[in-house]
Amino acid sequence: MVQPKANVRLFIQIPCLNERQWLGQTIADLPRSIPGISSIEVLVIDDGSTDKTAELAREVGVHHIVRFSRNRGLAAAHMAGLDACLRLGADLVVNTDADNQYRGEDIPRLVAPILGGRADVVIGDRQTDTIEHFSWPKRILQRWGSRVVRRASGTAVADSTSGFRALSRRAIYGLFVHNRFTYTLETIIQAGHLGLAIENVRIQTNPKARESRLFRSVPQYVRRNGAVILRAYNLYWPVQTFGFFAVLLFAFGSALGIRFLYYYAQDPDYSGHIQSLLVGVGAVVLGLIVALMALLGDLLATNRRLTEEVLVRVRRLDAQLAGTAGAVIDGVESTGAPPWSTSSGVSLVQGRDDRTEVAP
Repeated sequence: MVQPKANVRLFIQIPCLNERQWLGQTIADLPRSIPGISSIEVLVIDDGSTDKTAELAREVGVHHIVRFSRNRGLAAAHMAGLDACLRLGADLVVNTDADNQYRGEDIPRLVAPILGGRADVVIGDRQTDTIEHFSWPKRILQRWGSRVVRRASGTAVADSTSGFRALSRRAIYGLFVHNRFTYTLETIIQAGHLGLAIENVRIQTNPKARESRLFRSVPQYVRRNGAVILRAYNLYWPVQTFGFFAVLLFAFGSALGIRFLYYYAQDPDYSGHIQSLLVGVGAVVLGLIVALMALLGDLLATNRRLTEEVLVRVRRLDAQLAGTAGAVIDGVESTGAPPWSTSSGVSLVQGRDDRTEVAP
């Protein structure tokens, strides 16, 4: 039987790449207490920084550090942080940026839907149409991208590229990132595919501190995010994706074949329009091949779903083993800084915490 928790541990994770200049201000802006949360801990993921970001994190009182010896990208840093938070015993995780783009004062509102049992994932809606430093092409792309992700995920997410989000323990167990670019779009599509409840919370952002390190230009942003969305379609809807192209090829080939037969019936002795026949047959054959690819993709998707279910169970076991007394958590450096505690740790979670009490 699932029991509501009396003590809820919130972890705020911050992926960093050479963020020494802004990390101190970001940490200072974080809330030290939140109603319904018993303790708050901060985890920094140092993604191969060369400016001694990890050293500064220790100085400003960060509780845990995950450090990569070389840069592995935002997606890898995000997932490494989530895995570390699970093993450290987090009940909720808030992801924020190290450049102080997001305001710490919005974190209580971000976690409220999860504490209230209404959501598994909460996305901070930056209301990108109102952000002054966003150019009009970027605003249009943000709007278009969010519309595509809503369609792909079957959710009502308002700001799909926002990195300011809260995740329940249940959501973290099931989310995996397959691309090496960013976690924002794929995790939303996957969350919708898993049937997780997603809620939007409107937030305000701080003035722009620096240029994005994720992409150098708008065309690069479109190209890389477009590839992420296309790959997500191939992963989660292979029959629909490949089937669409198979139908187009088959229809195109059939139309050319009918054209050839039409003219052949009018004058059987005339051998014209043979090109239509050749191209039409080729298109039909190619359409059948793509249809077979769709069936094969569906079989692979079934196998992937089974593999992800195994990974979910492994994550649960790993988190349980890491929570035992004296367990060593590989790759995580705990600084010994005391958690930020609140006076009231009564949880409002109703039926969404998936950890159970097991009789001895």
